[in-house]
Amino acid sequence: MEYKKIRTKKIYEEVTESLIGMIKQGDFRPGDKLDSVQQLAENFQVGRSAIREALSALRAMGLVEMRQGEGTYIKEFDPQLLTLPVNAAFLMKLEDVRNLLEVRKILEVGAADTAARMRTDEDLESIEKTLNEMKKVAGNEELGEKADFEFHMAIAKASQNTLLMSLMNNVSEMMVITMRETRRLWLYSEQTTSERLYQEHKLIFEAVKKQDGPLAQQLMLDHLVEVEKVLMKYLEEKEEQTSS
Repeated sequence: MEYKKIRTKKIYEEVTESLIGMIKQGDFRPGDKLDSVQQLAENFQVGRSAIREALSALRAMGLVEMRQGEGTYIKEFDPQLLTLPVNAAFLMKLEDVRNLLEVRKILEVGAADTAARMRTDEDLESIEKTLNEMKKVAGNEELGEKADFEFHMAIAKASQNTLLMSLMNNVSEMMVITMRETRRLWLYSEQTTSERLYQEHKLIFEAVKKQDGPLAQQLMLDHLVEVEKVLMKYLEEKEEQTSS
């Protein structure tokens, strides 16, 4: 009989869980600034790379924000996020993200095509509602992420394929996390604004409304390819920094 080897926790996971515990206990409150990476490394008696990974995990969970030139601050948080295990919440590993983005392309590009052919008037109303919400909350990261996610789920629902919806729900938590990170990176880049992000989604909606399956499919693919470029460029740079 073969027994599965027990995997010990990585150092950054222990640091992440320790910081989450401190947030839960109220040791850190929204708006508090964390110590520097160097100071945290000394406090936890670990390497700086472990601290950087732990902070990236917390950011992916929406618990902290990193302000350029200022430091890392505790954010207002949803207690439900803290029920996620660190491994489920921390998807900023290169191969994990690459695989997830590939799954999204497989599912969502086909969903856009099918939605254009199968959508009902009620589906169009649901999709347009998320689109209007996305425009209304421009500048509010948290609400923007929520509207973005709901747009993609509404497109999947419009396909009338319950199995597809089930598959999308299975990866929904991971989608939310990568969407959150992509939007933050995207909105802070010089080339892209929240208006451009809104326009990309609007074009997909209009193709679905016109029942133009091939166009909806192409526009969804173009959008997800852009998402992939933004995230992978950031993660590859991050991996190089960690390994150096």
